[in-house]
Amino acid sequence: MDILFNADDFGITKGVSNGIIQAHQHGVISSTTIMMNGLAVDYAVDLAKQCPSLDIGLHLILTSGKPLFSPTSSLTNERGMFRFTNRFYEMDIPCLDDVRDEWRAQIEAFLATGLPLHHLDSHHHIHGWQPLKEIVIELADKYQIPVRCQDTFRDRTDLLLTEALWVDFYGDGAGLNIFERLHTYSFSSVEVMTHPGRCDGDLYTMSSYTVQREKELDILCNLSIPSWANVL
Repeated sequence: MDILFNADDFGITKGVSNGIIQAHQHGVISSTTIMMNGLAVDYAVDLAKQCPSLDIGLHLILTSGKPLFSPTSSLTNERGMFRFTNRFYEMDIPCLDDVRDEWRAQIEAFLATGLPLHHLDSHHHIHGWQPLKEIVIELADKYQIPVRCQDTFRDRTDLLLTEALWVDFYGDGAGLNIFERLHTYSFSSVEVMTHPGRCDGDLYTMSSYTVQREKELDILCNLSIPSWANVL
């Protein structure tokens, strides 16, 4: 089985970004996805350029912080912040043109860094929201870039980064037994979504997932890889 350990939220804060680099250099993380509106995005870009062995993808955002394209649109609230939350499925569908413009702006901002774009995923899995499916396919085709597995794209498996996505390495589900659990999977390739990091003061203003990131970091740096697993 091919296994890709990806770290989400690169660039959200300096502490998280430092932790992701540590999880790559001393653990199993081989790719990460950057938030182009994160508090430490420039810092994360500099780290990435000093660590070329770490693949960098883009964490598309509609549910955290401010947009890059326009401060006022169907995507934002009265404060100019993204109005969507992790309960977006229960919310009104935004103007699709606004989503397309914003995500293009995030991709172009990434490409302007000069870093190679490894893949696309999203904060809170919003790229898997059915109303946004055609926009994601359009962007994946335009930029010739794979996309994190979501059930929405089962009819476009040619676009997927891996055959399956493991989302249970989170909170109480993060443990040293991850390979034992993955071994029950019948897929040939799987991405393990992770959130390692160092907890700093800024993180408390950006996320409810804080000290748990340090637990994930410790586990990811202390895993023993079994012979049947091909960690990418």
